[in-house]
Amino acid sequence: MVALMLLTLEQTSAGDMRSWSLEDLVQSLRRVHVEEMLLPVLVQLIVIILVARFFATLARRIYQPGVVGEIIAGLVLGPSVFGALFPQIFHALFHPGLPHVPHALADHLLTSIFSTLSQLGLIFLLFLVGLEFDFGHLRWHGKAAFFTSVAGIALPFVLGLGLAEWMYPYVPGLPKVGFALFLATALSITALPILGRIMMELNITRTRLGTITISAAAVDDAGGWILLAAVAGITRAEFELWRIVLMVVETVGFALGLLVLGRPIVRWFASRLAERPDGDITINELAVLLAVVLLCATATNLIGIFAIFGAFLFGAICSREVVIRDALRRRMLDFLTAFFLPIFFTYTGLRTNVGTLDSWTLWGFCGLVCLAAIAGKLGGCTLAARLGGFHWREAFCIGTMMNTRALMALVVINVGRDLGVISDSVFCMLVLMAVLTTLMTTPLLLLVMRSTELEPYIRASGFLAPLGKNRPH
Repeated sequence: MVALMLLTLEQTSAGDMRSWSLEDLVQSLRRVHVEEMLLPVLVQLIVIILVARFFATLARRIYQPGVVGEIIAGLVLGPSVFGALFPQIFHALFHPGLPHVPHALADHLLTSIFSTLSQLGLIFLLFLVGLEFDFGHLRWHGKAAFFTSVAGIALPFVLGLGLAEWMYPYVPGLPKVGFALFLATALSITALPILGRIMMELNITRTRLGTITISAAAVDDAGGWILLAAVAGITRAEFELWRIVLMVVETVGFALGLLVLGRPIVRWFASRLAERPDGDITINELAVLLAVVLLCATATNLIGIFAIFGAFLFGAICSREVVIRDALRRRMLDFLTAFFLPIFFTYTGLRTNVGTLDSWTLWGFCGLVCLAAIAGKLGGCTLAARLGGFHWREAFCIGTMMNTRALMALVVINVGRDLGVISDSVFCMLVLMAVLTTLMTTPLLLLVMRSTELEPYIRASGFLAPLGKNRPH
């Protein structure tokens, strides 16, 4: 614990530490009782979990996915709203300090605890995302899926690169190449897990439009992961070619090792589960699986492309085994949804300070970021689907669904923030973009579904009914 605290010393303001020697700091940290450190963590967790669930429920009442409510909960709890309206309560709650420790150091320590919790939640979430990844959707459904998937990555990426060139003089101190690549990648992402959840709630997963959209989104998602891994590797390697090549070789080797060695073991384990009447996983088996998830996360962390990639790859290796997927969903999904995910989404909101957009120029760039994201993804995919043979209304439905970002964009944004290639103001712009593009999806789809094949399926789903009256939760 002392080592972790000392690591945060480098980030602590010099003014706050001027009168403290290193020995004094070590002694003060040792005097902090674990209960004194636990108390503010517990209080913050209580507030975050309850407020996140409240906003998630509220979001569902206005026909939005719960994740949108959780992100908005973080924005409301953060410095932009709660901190601005009630600064003393906000600081007492989220920046409480610790006895015997300089306030800046205590603040960094508590922030590191929540950052670690959110990253742990993200590791397990990405494992489940990989587990739910249906490789059957990667098959082509005609030229419409091909054009849509290519346009869905290429156009927003190019727009992002162009916008980054324009924005860069206004965000000094950032590595230019890393900034441009991360901004372009954030605009290119489609949030396949959130899109899949929305489509399931609307009962359109097996429609022709739904199948083509989820196929194109799956390819975009896979492309987005490749882009993110490459960009993170390039940035962490500080643009040294030999280090980038080494990361690529190690990553490919790790993925092939998982495929060659892991797949037979996974198939064997799935056959054992299938022999059981309930198909359930024992506590010991669950412990081993969680340890393997963390081991894979450790491997990619050591490679240098972030721990979440290892968890996702292992989930993808297990994805073909339905019995494992169902058993792990029963064991993990509810707790992950109720505990870890609110921490990640709300923590992202807490890191977002609208006050960093302190000029009309930055607000103008925020609008351009949102415009480039929507024009690139929604506009590009709509045109591609139209070229693929769909009527304009059907093509717009596909473009609307492809415009969903939410989770995956937030992953990219947080990775960029942690790598130091996007500033606080750009982080805020991208979070607002992710929220806006996700908020747009369901209302736009309900608006344009008329006279398409989606309309009878959506009406039959019960989604349009009042909450509690045959409406899915």
